[in-house]
Amino acid sequence: MIRKVLFVDDDQEMLQALKEGLEKYRETFTAVLAEDGVDAVNQLKRHPISLVVTDLKMPNMDGFSLLAHVMEKYPEIPVIIITGYSTSEMKRLAQEGGAVGYISKPFLIEDLAKHIMKTLRKESDGGTLHGVSSGIFLQLMEMEERTCTIRLHDKGSGMKGVLFFRDGELLDARVDEKQGLDAAYLIFSWEQVTLSIQNECPQRDNKINSDLQPIILEAMRLKDEAEDEKELIADDEKVEEISSKEEPSSSVENIKMILSREVGERCGLEDIYQDGSMNAVIQTISELGMAHQYGALKVGYIDKRAAHDTIILPGEPSTIISVNPKCPRDKIIQVLSDYN
Repeated sequence: MIRKVLFVDDDQEMLQALKEGLEKYRETFTAVLAEDGVDAVNQLKRHPISLVVTDLKMPNMDGFSLLAHVMEKYPEIPVIIITGYSTSEMKRLAQEGGAVGYISKPFLIEDLAKHIMKTLRKESDGGTLHGVSSGIFLQLMEMEERTCTIRLHDKGSGMKGVLFFRDGELLDARVDEKQGLDAAYLIFSWEQVTLSIQNECPQRDNKINSDLQPIILEAMRLKDEAEDEKELIADDEKVEEISSKEEPSSSVENIKMILSREVGERCGLEDIYQDGSMNAVIQTISELGMAHQYGALKVGYIDKRAAHDTIILPGEPSTIISVNPKCPRDKIIQVLSDYN
């Protein structure tokens, strides 16, 4: 696997020289460039970085501030400091800050390349496993009391995470913005992962404070719960899709369906259509009803003493329904009044 190494320096000429000079090592690692600490923080979010090489003196955010950020947010990523001051005090400050090493200016690109290659080899000295279950494998780490940093890549989701073990005890877990137990629950739900083991653990504080078995059981419970929720959502979406397909294409069709369902064949429906010419009359009747505190017109029934009677439903436009005079008038008016 080709690693990504982040080089941070406000000297653009230096960055380009590093990129060109290290091109011969492209089968092992590629260079990602950042012009200061702020830019480096953004690059760390965008790329899976394996190593940071940074100058100390930079505007906006210097090398020590960047080192502190990496140690807090990405403790699994080693950092090499570039400095113009090769002193024992500088070496001590770099090591105490969390850097794995430093290189003094001026330097030969080949010397930096050797330093990088050595650090990357050390990162991978524990080996790599493909297509394993994270839960089962990690219990072996606990049983063997391993001290290591494990990077994981989940085949199913494409997500990446990091676990920190010291003497078989899980100290911390990281997945994107998640940390601690929340990240551990997510990682332990992965079934087909690639594991890369580094036989070191930069993490000191225990942010988990739990044995592995309870974490794995809780991870499985949360996974089952999430899958059940997905199934419910899928079922609800399917019902909504079926309902939308069955939904009438217009209010006219809707009224036909309601009369057929609530009244049946004896509803005496002869015709139904919409006619805006009746809106002014209906508006006047509604205003009279409101003025006399009877309320607005909801349903109007006109007994024409003819072959068909007429029912009017206010709307935009109004709906005109022709029915057989022998229809159950009161039942139809009640049904349509509830509908409208």
